[in-house]
Amino acid sequence: MIASARRGARRPQLHLGSEIGAALRKGAACVALESAVLSHGLPQDDARRLASSLDRIVRKAGATPALVAVKDGRIVVGADPHDLGFLFERDTLKLAERDLGVAVAARRSGGTTVAATLALADRVGIAVLATGGIGGVHLDRPHDVSADLHALARHPVVVVCAGAKIICDMERTVEALDTLGVPIIGYRTDFFPAFLVRSSGIALAHRVETAAEIVAIQRERIALGARSALLVVQSAPAALALDTRAVEGVIAASVRRAHKQKVRGPALTPYLLGAIADATQGRSLRANIGLLEANAALAASVAVAVALSRRRAR
Repeated sequence: MIASARRGARRPQLHLGSEIGAALRKGAACVALESAVLSHGLPQDDARRLASSLDRIVRKAGATPALVAVKDGRIVVGADPHDLGFLFERDTLKLAERDLGVAVAARRSGGTTVAATLALADRVGIAVLATGGIGGVHLDRPHDVSADLHALARHPVVVVCAGAKIICDMERTVEALDTLGVPIIGYRTDFFPAFLVRSSGIALAHRVETAAEIVAIQRERIALGARSALLVVQSAPAALALDTRAVEGVIAASVRRAHKQKVRGPALTPYLLGAIADATQGRSLRANIGLLEANAALAASVAVAVALSRRRAR
């Protein structure tokens, strides 16, 4: 059952799943999960299995998962991971923060990107978000900058990821985050991860070893009036990560084909990731799923630590 988060409205725009609503009211640990990776980032069967897996992982760590999506014009925070058919329809949209009003007005369905999920998590009071890789500055297209970066600058949520997607220019992306005032914390790593590759070679200024350290940093940031996200990055699992040299040529060739075929906008990321998956015979897909699961586990640990910290502060 889904309860309205805006009582009295003629047609409520935002709905909280009853479980996530109860968890937020109690101050329990909650983790927001984006859905664009399911609707536009993975093959359908893998996406369905991943949705169930992420749900189990977050719960096992003691937090409540909040899958965010838009169904027939209704924004749902806490969607049922076993009832996601609407995400796989042909006309399902990929929704950034800027697209939410359009989708609601047109009563469309869509998967929410990091930007949209981040905005909605901030709105309802979820302190932690898990994703795979954030969007960034695209390779060979420095004018093509993901809306994720600007959303990270506006919403003070802890975001756990494996760096930026492998199709991004890592150096320009890190520079953009610095310009936007988004701090990057390495979780058990000294280098900014490159999504499927464990390290981009870009050194980080800050490293932590525990979820409690992440929470302490975020607590002090909020007390000081910070309004940007805290970006926590961890490397993809070593057993699944790809070698940099093995994928550099594949990425370059995929980007060239995308340009020739005039693949742009929301279609570009799934096109490139699909091409990389084909060229690596599915290894990139397995690495993607593995890092998403690892990030969900870390995010849940952080969410539990946030809830504990808040209880102690009362």
